[in-house]
Amino acid sequence: MADTLRIVHCFRSPVGGIFRHVRDLTEAQVAAGHLVGIVCDSTTGGDFEEHLFEQMKGRMALGIHRTPMQRHVGPGDLASAWRTFGIIKELRPDVLHGHGAKGGAYARLFGSLLRVSRSRVARVYSPHGGSLHYDETTVAGKLFFALERFMARFTDYLLFVSDYERQTYRRKVGEPPTPNNLVHNGLRAAEFEPVRTEPNAADVLYIGMMRDLKGPDIFIDALVLAGTRLGRPLKAVMVGDGDDLPRYHAQVKRLGLEGHVRFLPPMPARKAFALAELVVVPSRAEAMPYIVLETLAAGKSMIATAVGGIPEILGAGSPALIRPDPRELGDKMSAALADPKAYGALMTDTADLKARFGADVMAAAIETAYFAALKR
Repeated sequence: MADTLRIVHCFRSPVGGIFRHVRDLTEAQVAAGHLVGIVCDSTTGGDFEEHLFEQMKGRMALGIHRTPMQRHVGPGDLASAWRTFGIIKELRPDVLHGHGAKGGAYARLFGSLLRVSRSRVARVYSPHGGSLHYDETTVAGKLFFALERFMARFTDYLLFVSDYERQTYRRKVGEPPTPNNLVHNGLRAAEFEPVRTEPNAADVLYIGMMRDLKGPDIFIDALVLAGTRLGRPLKAVMVGDGDDLPRYHAQVKRLGLEGHVRFLPPMPARKAFALAELVVVPSRAEAMPYIVLETLAAGKSMIATAVGGIPEILGAGSPALIRPDPRELGDKMSAALADPKAYGALMTDTADLKARFGADVMAAAIETAYFAALKR
């Protein structure tokens, strides 16, 4: 096997943390001399994501291929899967790396089909939370975890982005029967430069997908509680898009916050950081969210829920951690905003963060996993 690999990344929605992870990874892989391509959904993402794709096109030797992919299994899924398989087959990958539940299923299924007709394809899977967020006691959870156990035998290498994700897989799916490793998400060197807060900035910022899993509703409810404690209404900015966005507009209106909450479309995180004093990550579930890394690397103060791999970034005993609860978040926001300087001094040291979460470290570890998978 030559040192230059043909690598195809397959995932469903080109938004959020998975897309960020793939962008960073492909950039490093191209720089290392590999031929890289992307296959993902064409029905999700907006203008911001289109702009990111345009920036990537010139360096993707195997191209960027977008085709409809359903989020859930349904009548149209078979046709969607067949189209996706046709695209991947034409790309002749050495490594097929699936991200998330849908991408992981496609990578392992299609990689196995490709093995029938040609040389071995390394089938690599990164859950990124995905189906692991399901409750193992529900019918849906039991079904998904049974499928994960079945698909594990068609996996050459399993990559986890946090120890929490790895332990969750072991608890809900079982001990992986295939080689696996923990590789944290990483940031580029330029992202460790501080971001200045602009004059007349808002008090708090939410940036992320507009869906209940990420907790925008918790954030909005907490604004009222924190405002009451501080004796003034809080100014907030909410950046992002998603299916549940209309409900959050309605929630803001219902609580009488229209004049205090500004909704903005997706934008680069570092641009958004300048818009507020304090960043809040109120998620109900996470794997290893980039936004927490990006916030701390930019020198911003933050509050985050102690879910998924977040405590692995901030430290289990960090005063910035809370439960995904509006009252607890409201208390923490009011305390942080009452003395921003003192609260900022409690944040994780940037030098330590850079040593643990560099993009170069991430890419090197994943490349090692690829070559190990190809030897199986």
